[in-house]
Amino acid sequence: MTENELATKVIGIAIEVHQALGPGLLEKAYQECLFYKLEKAGFKVEKEKAMPLVFEDVKLDCGYRIDLLVEDKVVLELKSVEALNDVHLAQILTYLKLGNYKLGLLINFNVALLKYGIKRVVNNL
Repeated sequence: MTENELATKVIGIAIEVHQALGPGLLEKAYQECLFYKLEKAGFKVEKEKAMPLVFEDVKLDCGYRIDLLVEDKVVLELKSVEALNDVHLAQILTYLKLGNYKLGLLINFNVALLKYGIKRVVNNL
């Protein structure tokens, strides 16, 4: 399955989670529910995946953590904020670059309709 096909399926599941829970909860609640639903759908999902920074050939743990990584291909950065901003975009771009991933989804669950809270982010390797 390509990154784009995978992202389409992930978005569908994220919409199901949002429809069930609505906006206004903590990010962690959406993360746990999305993790559960993705695993239930048969996807390989890693939660809070550590992303080391490689500096002078040494892996350093700087505290970077991907919210969810699906099938070792798509990075999910989840938010529950009033609005996404440049800091959130920079965060997911950092994860894409550190992990050499092509595609990420920045998802803000604190919106009336989830389609308005999804930003597709591409790493031009």
